[in-house]
Formats: sequence, structure tokens, C-alpha cells
Amino acid sequence: MSTNHATRSAFAPGKVILFGEHAVVYGQPAIAVPVTQVKASATVTPASPGSGLTIVASDLGADFRLDTAPPDEPLTAAARLTLFHCSTAEPDATLTLRSTIPIASGLGSGTAVSTALIRALAEFLGCPMETAGLSALVFEIEKIHHGTPSGIDNTVIAYQKPVYYRKGTPYEFLEIGEKFSVLIAYSGMPGNTREAVEGVRERWQKEPDRYNQIFSRIGEISQEAKVIIETGNPDHLGSLMNENHELLQEIGVSTPELDQLVFEARNAGALGAKLSGGGLGGHIIALVKSNIDFISGELEKKGAISTLITPVTNRNSNR
Repeated sequence: MSTNHATRSAFAPGKVILFGEHAVVYGQPAIAVPVTQVKASATVTPASPGSGLTIVASDLGADFRLDTAPPDEPLTAAARLTLFHCSTAEPDATLTLRSTIPIASGLGSGTAVSTALIRALAEFLGCPMETAGLSALVFEIEKIHHGTPSGIDNTVIAYQKPVYYRKGTPYEFLEIGEKFSVLIAYSGMPGNTREAVEGVRERWQKEPDRYNQIFSRIGEISQEAKVIIETGNPDHLGSLMNENHELLQEIGVSTPELDQLVFEARNAGALGAKLSGGGLGGHIIALVKSNIDFISGELEKKGAISTLITPVTNRNSNR
């Protein structure tokens, strides 16, 4: 396959899980939506002959040549997987990565970077990918990041659409009956999805019946939320968020800091709030309808490092 030597760029949004984290690993459904206010970008530019592929990611402190990088480094693995998929040799190029997505915050930073990297490099190589193939390659990189990923992150970020996802079954794109807004507040404490997932698995192995009941109820919440979202009654999602958070507390993935932010969001007027993502740090989400600036301000007074509002709509972002 011939290499297209024109500069190519690609973007990928962040993501937020509305319902179903952790339970989704055990076959229950989950709902996730793209967060287009933050994104990862990748640009591939031609380099001098014989220079090989250099990957520069200043946000991650990375600057290395592909041929000397360790094979299990996620950026390296993503580039090599793309070359294999495109059946081509390493190009002479510089691949520059940037991201405005907080690292280890639960907003899909690693997934977005992989998605942008693979999409841009494939286009530079002259073999642009269908979204399904892109998502499948990103899923392989997710295994390096998280060990046993559910598949929801790569799906929602690659397709850039709200997704209802159950592992092992075809994903469904959600039709949003009425636009609503979610406030995302970052605790400032990096999350650790791999540690959280492995911890839950250890506890599940010790108490399978108890944990399966919890996972089942989380799955029911996701199903109820799907109906509410599609029928255009988003105000009713608040109580489901609150219950989902209590169940995540039960399986041991919340922290006092996250619990405090959830409490403050509700106290300031949010219709509901919960942690989102792997937990053990990261961020919370809150369903907000009015007094949004006030709620954001209160959360920042009470410990949130940053907040942003993301609308949940049927419109996906352009890459």
C-alpha cells in the first residue's frame, strides 16, 4: 500500500459514562455519551527519508522513535497495530499528539488519544478506516490500559455518539428524546481504572451472589435510564443517578472526596449526581437543569478542580 505523504490530522472527543460502570464488565448494559468540549488530536507530518516514525506527545512527556520504543507502551502499540492493519512499513513521519482531556480522570483520555492516533496515521498511510475497524483496534489498546475493558469507551469515542452498550451484543445508538445537560466535576484525584476493576473482581469472587445482585440492579437502572432518555423525560434521570452512586459505593469504588462532591452537587440544586468511570478518584457527574453556574461554583468552592457542562444530544461532533 502506498503512503500518502500529505499531512493528516484527526480528533477524538472525551466520554462520560452516565450509568452502568463496573457492572458493564459483568454483562450488564451501560450508557455513555461523548464529551466534545474536550478532545485529543493527532497530526502526522512527513519527515526526512530514513528518519522513521517519531511520536511526540508533550502532554504525556513522550518523545520517542517507534523502532526503539517498548512494544507494550500504548502509543507504540497503537502505531504498530495501525501499520500491521495497513500492511505497510514504518513511514518517515512525525506523529504529534495533544489532548485537553485530563489524564486518569475517567473522561477517556487514553482512549481518545489512541483513536485520534490510529485514525490520523491510517489516513496518512492511505488506508482510512471504517469506524467499526477503528473501534476494534482501539479496543486492543484498551487492554493495555485497563486489563479487561468493557468495550464501551472505544465504541462511544470512535463513533462520537451516545451509546447503549452491553458486552458481547451489538451496541445501540441512543436517540435522545429531549436534550439535557450534565455537569462534570473533576476531583483532582487521578482515578485508576485498572486498580478499581481488579479490586471489584477480587471482591466479586469472594461474594459472587451479593455482587451479582448489585450488578443486576445497576443493569436495571441503565435499562430504565435508556427508556427515560429516549422518551424525552430527562428530569427523571436524577433519582437513578443517586441510586447508581449508592451501588457504586457498595462495591467499593467511591472515595470520601467523590462522595462529598456528589453531596454538594445535590445540595446546590442538581437533580441527581454520581461518580462516573472507574472511580477511586476521577470525576463526578450531575444532572443539571437550572442554576448551572451556581452549582458549578459551589462544587469548585468545595474541592472540584474544574467543571464543565456537556449537552447530551443526537448531534455528534465532526472529526
